[in-house]
Amino acid sequence: MNVYQGIQGLVTSAISKGMINPQDEIYSRNQIMALLGLNDFSAEEPMQASIPDLLEELVAYAVQKEIISDLDSDKEILSSKIMNVLVPRPSEVTKLFYEKYNENPAEATSFFYELSRNSNYIQTKSIAKNINYVVETAYGDLDITINLSKPEKDPKQIAREREMKVSSNYPKCLLCVENEGYEGRVGHPPRSNHRIIPLELTEETWFLQYSPYVYYNEHCIVLSGEHRVMKINRSAFERLLEFVEKFPSYFIGSNADLPIVGGSILSHDHYQGGKYEFAMAKAEEAYSFALGDYPLIQASTLRWPLSVIRLRGNDREELANAAEMILEKWKNYSDPEVEIVAYSGDTRHNTITPIVRMRDGLFEMDLVLRNNRTSEEHPLGIFHPHADVHHIKKENIGLIEVMGLAVLPARLEQELKDIEAFLVGEPAEVKDYHLPWANELKAKYGANITRENAQEIIRKEAGMKFVRVLEDAGVYKQTEPGQIAFRRFTDAL
Repeated sequence: MNVYQGIQGLVTSAISKGMINPQDEIYSRNQIMALLGLNDFSAEEPMQASIPDLLEELVAYAVQKEIISDLDSDKEILSSKIMNVLVPRPSEVTKLFYEKYNENPAEATSFFYELSRNSNYIQTKSIAKNINYVVETAYGDLDITINLSKPEKDPKQIAREREMKVSSNYPKCLLCVENEGYEGRVGHPPRSNHRIIPLELTEETWFLQYSPYVYYNEHCIVLSGEHRVMKINRSAFERLLEFVEKFPSYFIGSNADLPIVGGSILSHDHYQGGKYEFAMAKAEEAYSFALGDYPLIQASTLRWPLSVIRLRGNDREELANAAEMILEKWKNYSDPEVEIVAYSGDTRHNTITPIVRMRDGLFEMDLVLRNNRTSEEHPLGIFHPHADVHHIKKENIGLIEVMGLAVLPARLEQELKDIEAFLVGEPAEVKDYHLPWANELKAKYGANITRENAQEIIRKEAGMKFVRVLEDAGVYKQTEPGQIAFRRFTDAL
């Protein structure tokens, strides 16, 4: 590659996307040249390519010229620094965001989302590698993603990065506000090109950003300005309701605040939201019931594999009161007949995964009942994917899965192909943990499975396994005894 064409291509793309003013062209070009150790510039026609591709070319040039090593962390740091030249400073981004917000909140979030994509903070090229499809189920159309966004590093890279890893507690975690503009280091991703928007929620400072590896449209993260543990309480309900009032085109939800049923980061208080309608949002009502102390709040349960109470109303405070009452009842509720036990000694097991949206002018809050108790039979969790589905999904069932989007491990890309080959009689090495399932499928489909339809069948059956995963996580099963037990709890409300 002609490095000058690459630099000019990147600067020209940034101008065309409105990231920098044409007046800043020479300044921006000189700043990128400095990062690449160049002292002069040869005017060239700009290289025509996407921003991620242009960045890859410039980083490859830096490795070739030994400006940086070929460590993934060094390449990511340089890429982030280059893009930082082309992204407005945080104060300017915030100013533009709120100018647009005052006209229309949806325009503000669209602007910020596009900036986060164009700046390469959102890893669009990596995300494009994910395998995405929809499977039709009894609970509606569920989204399936085989996550290939974060490719595994080769052993040599891992060994070299381990040798060079720096011990530091700054920033304290990946969600802390101190990540904005942080150069990065081995073991902590670069955030030079990262921007966040300050918000006020329940008279506290919070921030809006997007996930670098978005799983759905405008997948945002709303994080506390204070590094503190996640907690589901009345204040959390109030913040979620206030957020959707400010951004009515978005839903927002929180992972549960206990291990096993919580998300991957419980050490920093945060929520996830976005502009997407999940299958759970479209789930049908199972039955409605009255909340004695809150007659203006509509309450119902859903036809959904997890156990969900849906509240609807137009009064934020009344909804927060009702949600708090349900949470406090649930935290102390036991029903041994269906294995729900609230406490083991002083250890609490019951909590809630809340999700909030605006619908038809009303606030709508889904409260998903969770329990993280373990047993000898289910050491990873009684209401966690059981051992017979671990070959497809073993990880925690967090907010995204609760709503109906499976995030499945990258290993399945090849492993499902191996099962396809096995089913059509081709040579294949099927993993031992998949063999019982593969034999079941062979017996089920027999000669009806062909090379042409094998992938479709396997993907559908993997989706059915995800349904099982969700059913395992439901505290009240979709059976007559399970639903009778659910009514016992709603009667107590």
